[in-house]
Order: sequence, then C-alpha cells, then structure tokens
Amino acid sequence: MAKRDYYEILGVAKNASEDELKKVYRKLAMKYHPDRNPDDKSAEEKFKEVKEAYEILTDPKKRELYDRFGHAGVDPNAAGGFGGGGGAGGFADVFGDIFGDIFGAAAGARGGRSNVYRGADLRYSMEISLEQAAAGHATEIRVPSWENCEVCHGSGAKPGTKPKACHTCGGQGSVRMQQGFFSIQQTCPTCHGSGKVIPEPCGTCDGVGRVKKTKTLEVKIPAGIDDGMRIRSGGNGEPGVNGGPPGDLYVEIRVREHPVFQRDGDDLHCEIPISITTAALGGKVEVPTLSGRAEIELPEGTQSGKTFRLRSKGIKGVRSSYPGDLYVHVALETPVRLSEKQKKLLRELDASLQDPKHSPQTKGWMDRVKEFFQ
Repeated sequence: MAKRDYYEILGVAKNASEDELKKVYRKLAMKYHPDRNPDDKSAEEKFKEVKEAYEILTDPKKRELYDRFGHAGVDPNAAGGFGGGGGAGGFADVFGDIFGDIFGAAAGARGGRSNVYRGADLRYSMEISLEQAAAGHATEIRVPSWENCEVCHGSGAKPGTKPKACHTCGGQGSVRMQQGFFSIQQTCPTCHGSGKVIPEPCGTCDGVGRVKKTKTLEVKIPAGIDDGMRIRSGGNGEPGVNGGPPGDLYVEIRVREHPVFQRDGDDLHCEIPISITTAALGGKVEVPTLSGRAEIELPEGTQSGKTFRLRSKGIKGVRSSYPGDLYVHVALETPVRLSEKQKKLLRELDASLQDPKHSPQTKGWMDRVKEFFQ
C-alpha cells in the first residue's frame, strides 16, 4: 500500500512551522496512543503513522529531502532508520511532554513551581446502637492529626536558617530522564517534588515542618443513618504538601446488632413467642417498639409465622419522608419440662381435637400427600 503524504497525515500545510507540527503531533499522539486504545490495531497503526510523519518533518534535512523527492528521499533503509533522535525539538521532547500531561509531572516543572498535593483522606470507624442510629447522636472523637511545627512555623528549617533550592532539580521539583528517544519527567529524588532542601533541619519536627498530635472533633450523626454509611468532615484529614489543601475525614458508621430488632432499610422486624393457649384463643399481646410499648390483637387460631404490621413504627431514614413499619413475627412456643399431670391433660386435649375442623392445615397437608402418592 502506498504511503500517505506526511503533511496530510498531520493535517498541516507544507509551510507549517515546527511549533505547529509539535502542537498537532501532541494532540494526535495522545489520541491514538496504544495505552489509551488497548487492543485497537487501527489506532496503533495511526499512532505509528503520525510518529513517522512528525519525525521526518521536524528534521530540517529529512524534511528538505521529503519535499524534493517524496517518500523515496527518506526511505529508512537508505537513511539508516529513524532511531537517531530527530534533532532539536524532536520526538523525544514532545513525547516527554505527553508523558508529563498524562501523569501531571511536567506541568509543575515547566512552570518552575513546586509540586502541590492535596492531603490524604482519613477514615474513622464508629460503632453506635440501633437506638442512636434511629434518633441521631452527637459525640466526640479523638483522631490523630498533623499540625505545623510551632518552632519552625512549618518550614522544616532550624530557626534562623532557611530552606535552599534543590541542587538536583534546580528548584523545579522534577527532573527529566532520557532513555533513547523517550524523555520522561519524574519527581526529583532529592527533594521529593518540593524544589527545596533543608541544610539544617528543625530539631522539633526533624525537618518535616509538621508534628503529630491528637485532636478532638465533634461528630453529629443524623437520625436514620444506616450501617455502612459515612459522614464527611471536610478538611480534617491529613494536611496537604507544599501548601496544598488538607484531605477530609470520613466517619464510617457501624450499627451494633440489636437483641430484639433487625433492620431492613427503614423497616424493623422482631419475633415474639406466644403460648399455645394464646394462639388458640387469641387476645392482646404486648410488643416492643423503639418509641415504647405497643399492643397487637391476635385473632383466634393464630398460626406460628403469622406476621403483623405496625405502621410507622420503623425508622425514618436519612433520605426518607416517612418512617418505615415494624413487622412482628409470631413464633409458637412449645411447652417444655412438663409434669405427668400436664402431659395427661395435653393427651386428653389432643384426643378431643382429632376432628379435622380443628386442624385445617394438617388436613390440607395430608390431602396433598395422598395425591402425591397416587
């Protein structure tokens, strides 16, 4: 296949300046770079095509040969390939700039500024009761923090001295590493991006500029919060680097298991045991709620597993307009440790209840079993 015109590939005029070529190439190289287009063969080929066009047109000698003889004038077999470096302002410099744009290292160096970083976020796990989660809760917590050293006022230098520009990076905070025709900017290994070194560090903070302390914070837990939710405390994370903003503190809520209730969203569930007599005859049964006591009326013949709903006796969630419900699940309790007299009475009662009308569930179950074996 015949090669496309280099000027056409880059989309520039034949009299385009080196700055124009560099600007266009950076845009196209970032667009088609294999790291941004994994497993895309078409993008990979376009990247190679753009790279080749740029290398030729930014080399004055090769560009002159190309303008006079076309592709034949810059045949890599005749010219010894393109590995020589591409001249001033060539591929190495531009590709280094691209890496800088992607990883954020070059911007600070080109501007002659120290790298500024936001402080890390912190996480604090807090355990509360279900009652506190439902009603809301205010408490205080103690968290580790870093504060500016009072002796050196955050400079890290011994009083009476000052930090000096880093001799490795010249105060830029980053250095350029050259490998072949790749040029990559990275954080200075001497000053770690600050652009400064401290000849005489402060004895109180050991040159860090910060000291570790513990601070007390008030935390207000909103009513209706659920297990696993987080509360953000802005600016109470670790302090930033080189004047960067501090991180945030996230308080992660853990709700303790409750002995009576289980929470499901805004609803609550509980189980109450009832006697055979109460289940058979019915009657009022007292049930607990988070706001006090309540009563439910059991009908005669209540079966084990029957569920009753108490409206609005659940929890009003953080983002809910109305509280949930309380679901009461009835559990029939079988008597244990019976005396001989009690056992005799139960046998007499059982004999008197043999009529199927007293056990509708048993009759229905036996009918289904008979149909299964027919």
